[in-house]
Amino acid sequence: MRIRADGWTPLRQAEFIGHLAETRSVGAAARAVGMARESAYRLRERPGAEGFCAAWDVAMARLGTKAGEQRWLAAQWAARVALRPHRKVTLAELHWRVDTGIWQVILRGGRYAGVRRKPDNSAVLALLGRVREPAKEYAA
Repeated sequence: MRIRADGWTPLRQAEFIGHLAETRSVGAAARAVGMARESAYRLRERPGAEGFCAAWDVAMARLGTKAGEQRWLAAQWAARVALRPHRKVTLAELHWRVDTGIWQVILRGGRYAGVRRKPDNSAVLALLGRVREPAKEYAA
C-alpha cells in the first residue's frame, strides 16, 4: 500500500494498537495518534492490512471469560497467518521492510508504554539471498 506522511504510517499504526490495548476505545486510540476513528475502520477493511486487523483483534480480546480467551486465541492465530508470506515478495517490498523494520508495541501492566522498532532480519536475509552475486573464481 502507498503510505502518506499524514496517513497511517507503520509507527502510527503501532501506537494506535498500543493505545487501543490500553483504552479499549477505537475513538480514543485514534485521537491519541491524531487520526479519525472512521479512518481506522477504513484501514482495517483495506486489502493488505491483515496484520493490522489481527493486531487490533488481539488488543481488543478480553482474557477473563471463556469466549474472550477463544477470541484471543483466534486473533493470535490470525496474526501468525498475516505474518506468513503468502505471495512472492518483490525486491522493492523487501527494501521497504528492511528500511521500516518491525514495530513492537510495549505494554507494561496493561498500560501502553511505547513502541520499539526492531530490524526485520528475515527481510535482510531474503534480500541478501536475492541480490548477492555468486562467488566468482578468479584465475591468478
